[in-house]
Amino acid sequence: ISLLPIQYDLSASTFSPDGRVFQVEYAIKAVENSSTAIGIRCKDGVVFGVEKLVLSKLYEEGSNKRIFNIDRHVGMAVAGLLADARSLSEVSREEASNFRSNYGHDIPLKHLADRVAMYVHAYTLYSAVRPFGCSFILGSYDEDDGPQLYMVDPSGISHGYWGCAIGKAKQAAKTEIEKLQMKEMTCRELVKEVAKIIYIVHDEVKDKAFELELSWVGEVTKGRHELVPKDIKEEAEKYAKVIYIALKHILSKLCPFILNISLSNNIVYILW
Repeated sequence: ISLLPIQYDLSASTFSPDGRVFQVEYAIKAVENSSTAIGIRCKDGVVFGVEKLVLSKLYEEGSNKRIFNIDRHVGMAVAGLLADARSLSEVSREEASNFRSNYGHDIPLKHLADRVAMYVHAYTLYSAVRPFGCSFILGSYDEDDGPQLYMVDPSGISHGYWGCAIGKAKQAAKTEIEKLQMKEMTCRELVKEVAKIIYIVHDEVKDKAFELELSWVGEVTKGRHELVPKDIKEEAEKYAKVIYIALKHILSKLCPFILNISLSNNIVYILW
């Protein structure tokens, strides 16, 4: 951001002369500095994957989860400020619960995404509040609409996707997602690919340790959002590590002068 007049970035309700809202841009920057999360839709469901960075060896394993259950058929993966994400997960749960109380059936994902997006947008309109510093991906499955996937960002924009990524390595992850034949794949096949993408885009130079979170919703779970079973997750991680080590070995042969290789770096895509 160049030539930043201080009077234009103190409030979310103030536009700069060139039509920008700096507080919203700062919130988006908070997401871009966060660990990566991806969601991919396939022919029989949706698979979520999150790179949960472990900032301290003292953390209990499995703490600070970034994948949430919103309703029995809806899951959420988040990137950005975790406290903000938890707040929005509660808003989403309340919307889903109110819809079921009023209409007697599960909330359609598009309706849920639009409702929560409007709530997020409201926090970009007033000087007394700040924008939410997180983006999130919503995924669901039902017999009528099939698999659905939406992403909402800090500005309150909501879009439907076949595959999307949020967080610090979103561009590298999108490049990998675009290589997949998502419309022909099943959830069981996609779990391995999601794990592989998270391992490939992880920056081991800057972020040493991470935990992989995987969840899915689709025919394989009878329409319920659930964490991927431990045995399938371990198999997917094993596959991802083999691919990761193979790529790293190839790069070390091509570029022996590179001591610490980050597969999320652009040089990988040039050489690969």
